[in-house]
Amino acid sequence: MELSEYVQKGVQMLADPSSFDPNAFTLLLRAAFQSLLDAQADEAVLDHPDLKHIDPVILKHCHAAAATCILEAGKQRVDKSTLSTYLEDCKFDRERIELFCTEYQTNKNSLEILLGSIGRSLPHITDVSWRLEYQIKTNQLHKMYRPAYLVTLNVENTDSGSHPEISFSCNMEQLQDLVGKLKDASKGLERATQL
Repeated sequence: MELSEYVQKGVQMLADPSSFDPNAFTLLLRAAFQSLLDAQADEAVLDHPDLKHIDPVILKHCHAAAATCILEAGKQRVDKSTLSTYLEDCKFDRERIELFCTEYQTNKNSLEILLGSIGRSLPHITDVSWRLEYQIKTNQLHKMYRPAYLVTLNVENTDSGSHPEISFSCNMEQLQDLVGKLKDASKGLERATQL
């Protein structure tokens, strides 16, 4: 597993027994899993009395680092031995490695389901509809007398199968700019496929 230097420093601080006693380590690790897997998770988890003696900046840094490490492990579907090796490289002792791996194995299926639900691709535009409106006044009753276009993009999210709509309003110059950029993108894609 390759993590940024910032995340590695946070994980190494988490491994330090002088910064996190065994109880604080357990609480922070469980808080990291809970914040990832529970949509209703509250920040109050980090306000536990056993974590009050830890500097809040260090606490949040280590919480974010643990959550990042957990997500990366889930994304790469690492096994216990790979995770153990990474944690050993971060100076974790045997007891903390065992606790981290046990917690990871317990939550691995939920983590994979969560990561799978996020999706792997961008939505695809399936249809466009538009209408022209003429604005006479603003909501402050200032006279406007200008046309505006209401554009609705029908998109399909291939990962979830949903069909949401994206709507926006623009003036003629903005619409012409959008059309020009779409034509440029189309030409660029056409050139790329011919190579």
